[in-house]
Amino acid sequence: MSAPSNSQDAMKQAVAAAAVEFTLQRIDDKSTIGIGTGSTANAYIDLLAEHKAKITGTVASSESSAERLRSHGIPVYDLNSVDEITLYVDGADEVNPHLELIKGGGGALTREKIVAAVAREFLCIADQSKWVEHLGTFPLPVEVIPMARSHVARELVKLGGDPVYRQGVVTDNGNVILDVHHLFPISPVRKLEEQINNITGVVCNGLFALRPADALMLGTSTGVKTIYPG
Repeated sequence: MSAPSNSQDAMKQAVAAAAVEFTLQRIDDKSTIGIGTGSTANAYIDLLAEHKAKITGTVASSESSAERLRSHGIPVYDLNSVDEITLYVDGADEVNPHLELIKGGGGALTREKIVAAVAREFLCIADQSKWVEHLGTFPLPVEVIPMARSHVARELVKLGGDPVYRQGVVTDNGNVILDVHHLFPISPVRKLEEQINNITGVVCNGLFALRPADALMLGTSTGVKTIYPG
């Protein structure tokens, strides 16, 4: 466990540093690293840059992360040119003891889910504010084909949710996002992930339960804890 830190920013920095050490233990000269999106992922990218000579290449889950990686001189590959991702490192909006996640607050949920699906190992990095016993307090993002927005919203209401259109947001894939409120507690998580994905017009939803994280590095006021699914 690393040294204690109290502020949320300090926790993010501590967990990002621990994740870089974890990464260096996992990779070799043939490894490709998947990298996510968000403030904790940004902290990880900035610290990873200090070791860029050891990095063969990366795959980014968003254009913003790709731009940040390139600004540090770290190679970014198209996923279609990569056979395998050794390790995917990304944050979360919520994570439960089974390491099931809600992601997508930054709008990159579909690409994040694709990169996670390809990765051999998925490390989630987060501060303690993201740790919950049950998912669903954070509104669940759902990426939707634009012409299907109203249809999908009606179907989400049937599932007990209150979908709100995220005004002015277009994803890197050219789609829109509905943030679904009032789903707490989400259980069973895998079932709801499947149900929402089966709605015509849905591209992806922000539940990561069919492919949860393999490990979590959680920044807390007493240091960084490494947690495995319980």
